[in-house]
Amino acid sequence: MEEAIALLEVQAMVTAIVGLDAMSKAANVRLIHVEKRLGGRLVTVVVAGSVSAVTAAAEAGKAAAAQVGNVKLCEVIARPHPEVMKFLRTDPV
Repeated sequence: MEEAIALLEVQAMVTAIVGLDAMSKAANVRLIHVEKRLGGRLVTVVVAGSVSAVTAAAEAGKAAAAQVGNVKLCEVIARPHPEVMKFLRTDPV
């Protein structure tokens, strides 16, 4: 199975939670990284899974987050380089 990641960067923690909830419900993905900047006013969540699952999750997360706040970025990276995964992974492998 090809691994992919999706990054969803939004303004405000509540928007991030709404987007992550939609991503988790839309497809079989797992949360691997959360980054909070500016005291939680800019939040990035990263999920991983198969390419098709991550793509579906990203679309759902972006749409849901846009309904409650400001989406700065939503991007899918298929087959990320292992060094990128080392940088992002926060769960035990």
